[in-house]
Amino acid sequence: MNYKVIALLMVCIVAVASAGCMGLSAGSATSAQDSVQNYGSGVRSVSEEKVYWAGSAASVPVPSSASSSVLLESGIDTKIIKTASVTMEVTDVTGAIESLKTIASQKGGFISSTNVQKNSNDRLSGYVVLRIPQAEFENSLAGVKAIGTVKSASTQGEDVTEEYVDLQAQKTSYQNQLAQYNAIMKQSTKVEDIIKVQEQIDRVQTELNRLEGRLKYLNSRIDLSTISVSLQEPEPVGGDTGHNFVSTINEGIAGFFGMIDALIILLFTLLPVIILGGIGYAIYRWKKGNKPAPVPAELTEKK
Repeated sequence: MNYKVIALLMVCIVAVASAGCMGLSAGSATSAQDSVQNYGSGVRSVSEEKVYWAGSAASVPVPSSASSSVLLESGIDTKIIKTASVTMEVTDVTGAIESLKTIASQKGGFISSTNVQKNSNDRLSGYVVLRIPQAEFENSLAGVKAIGTVKSASTQGEDVTEEYVDLQAQKTSYQNQLAQYNAIMKQSTKVEDIIKVQEQIDRVQTELNRLEGRLKYLNSRIDLSTISVSLQEPEPVGGDTGHNFVSTINEGIAGFFGMIDALIILLFTLLPVIILGGIGYAIYRWKKGNKPAPVPAELTEKK
């Protein structure tokens, strides 16, 4: 009997063990399948997320700083604004200005402004501004110095590469925004949406015009260098002018009338004081005249 119980128990144990193994295998298979499905769904979600961000990136303008770094790495040319100032003596200011005009035209530039004036000592002086292509800056400056005696000269170079690149990047960014707003405008049907989009288009267009204006100014300053020239005639030997009797007489007459003017001014300035002094003196004389005359001492003794 004991053997039968033991055998029955062994059969039960084997059956339970077999059922557990089968359940474990099924659970493992199910878990594996779920893991694969979850992984697949995770891959799909990541892919969808990439598509979403790609669309977002297309609708968001590229920041100017990133664009600036890209342009700098692409090897953009250095942008330098060159200027020079020269002060010199020439025997003939008018002739020197004509020489400067010739230099500017030969180098492909032009005269921006000229100013000629006569000083009090009848000597001429002038100021000329030349705009010269940057490639001819050094040669033109040497030609300018050769027309007279240089008293002072200075050159400056302003590096505007960073500003130029940043403006270019901002321009590209605003152009992208403008294209996107125009595309949205074509799809808009509501009046409210159209008004809002048009406001944004106007704002972006205004900023774009401002940037383009600044870029045009920088391009003008970069492409055409500036040379400012001050001209003056030398002083004559023996002083500015000789002795002139007519000038001396005129100066004497002018001094005479100047003195009369000064006396008239002094008179009218002191007139209130003179009037008050006259009134005070008149009162003093009046009081003195009303006093009885003193009796002589001899007449008093006789009485």
